[in-house]
Parts: sequence; C-alpha cells; structure tokens
Amino acid sequence: MKKALWFSVMSLGAFILLLTGCRNSSKTAIAENTELSVTQLIEKGNYFVTIMGCNDCHSPKELGPQGPEVVPDLMLSGYPALRPFKKVDPELIKKGWILFDADLTAAAGPWGVSFAANLTSDQTGIGNWTEENFRRALKEGRYKGLEASRMLLPPMPWTNFTGISNDDIKAIFQYLKSTKPVSNVVPLSISPVQNQ
Repeated sequence: MKKALWFSVMSLGAFILLLTGCRNSSKTAIAENTELSVTQLIEKGNYFVTIMGCNDCHSPKELGPQGPEVVPDLMLSGYPALRPFKKVDPELIKKGWILFDADLTAAAGPWGVSFAANLTSDQTGIGNWTEENFRRALKEGRYKGLEASRMLLPPMPWTNFTGISNDDIKAIFQYLKSTKPVSNVVPLSISPVQNQ
C-alpha cells in the first residue's frame, strides 16, 4: 500500500512538473519569437525553408557529381519560364503515374501540370506580396495568397502547414523577402485537357 501511494504521489508530481514545464517553455518560445532581431528572424526563416524542403521543388537544378544540385543564382525562382515543357503522355497519368521534370520544378498528374512558383523577392515572385498573402497561401492553400483565388495544386504540400504558427510564417516570409530577386514569370498551370 505504501509503495502504491508513493508511486501515485511521484506520478502526480512528475505530471505537474511536465505540465508546468510545457506551459513555461511555450511562453518562453512565444516571448523569444517576439524579441528576435531582423537578422535572427531571417536566419530562422532560412532554417525553416531548408528543413521544409522548399528548394526541392522551387529551385532549378543542374546535374552535379552528387546528382541534382540547386543552381545558386536561380535558388527559389521556380520553374524557368524559358524552359520548354514537353507534353505528358496522358496514358501514363490514366495508369496512376505522377511525373516530375528532371529538376522537380514541374509536376504532372490527374490535376494537369503544375509549375513551382517563384519565391524570390522579385516582383515576379513574392516581392509584392504582403505577409497576409503569404500566410493565406501557406496555411489555406490559396494561389498567390489571394482570398478568392483557386487552391494550390499538387505537389505543393500546403495541408502540412495549416498548423504553422504566425511567428514561423513571419520568419519564413522575412527570409524570402531578403533573397536575391530573380525575374522569372512562371507559366500558368495546364489543365488535364490542355495537356493531351
């Protein structure tokens, strides 16, 4: 009986410590985000862009010794506007295939063909966007972050980001606004009918 009571008291104490620690750490995290300098905010945004894999689709690549490598001067500029796009065999799509171009900046599937957006600070990218546009695009999946626009197309995994905090969105947006502007008007998506 003494052991059971001792175990219950210790378990309750550990639970209270855990709860208090979680509450305090979340308050600290919120306080830390509001106190970040612009440089720290940009560094945090760069960190998120890196771990979220934004370069995987939004950066043109060329083949290097380790495979596809981001072209530094085109980082985050999306599908190159001057690159010809080959038609996709509709039979492959009907058989359930989803196809990517060689550097992953374009994808074809049942939705048609989608092209990775320019995320650089240029006006052909997100240069004219507000933070609210960016938040709407990332959390609500709205094209160009416009309230009445269409939904973002696959493979953009916007549904993975619906729970991202506004502080983290602010950091990512600040980083993207600090990037080298690359003028690149990404083509509009192609509907399945147009692609055939």
